Amino acid sequence: MRLPKSAHTSQPWRIHEFTRDFRLEDVWALPTPGGPDDFPRLVQVVIAFDPMRRGPWPMRLLFAIRFELGKVFGIDDQDAGSRVPAPTLADRLPDDLRASSGGPGPGPTTDTLPFTSLYQLDDEWALETVNRTVHGILHVGWVPDGAGGYRGQMAILVKRNGKLGAAYMASIKPFRHVIIYPLMMREFGRAWRASAERRKKR
Repeated sequence: MRLPKSAHTSQPWRIHEFTRDFRLEDVWALPTPGGPDDFPRLVQVVIAFDPMRRGPWPMRLLFAIRFELGKVFGIDDQDAGSRVPAPTLADRLPDDLRASSGGPGPGPTTDTLPFTSLYQLDDEWALETVNRTVHGILHVGWVPDGAGGYRGQMAILVKRNGKLGAAYMASIKPFRHVIIYPLMMREFGRAWRASAERRKKR
């Protein structure tokens, strides 16, 4: 379910400290009901999400087209050939967030989505992607559901790269809201239920 932007901005997330120059595009409630300690399980569900190989065919088709266009037009290149390093929020993180993964590196990451993990805490996980069109942040949080339990919440924050970035975001907006995100929510819900069933069998 799509949520008002205040559902993200009203939370005491650490991500607010570093994204004042980003635009909050979308906030979604994830169909992942659980208890206060279930956030690590949600992280694993997101890590395992593979839109190119699993899930409804419209979602797989749109992701396949998007990644193919990225290859053809170099959309996903981080300004190849430029002497200026690609921007990253990692440069803004304080020491406590740099060490938040509890081990080497910034935290868990996913091989199936073009995002790199920035940090993970007990109730939030931030990832970023940088290409020729946007600098994007995927933020996953764990929030009370108002009924005594908890659920996941996902926010997308974006900084557009010039006219190309503005045109790109405008062109994909209908697909994001009508097809991609609703199908993603369905897949997260399916994976969450499957994860719960596996836990019961242990």
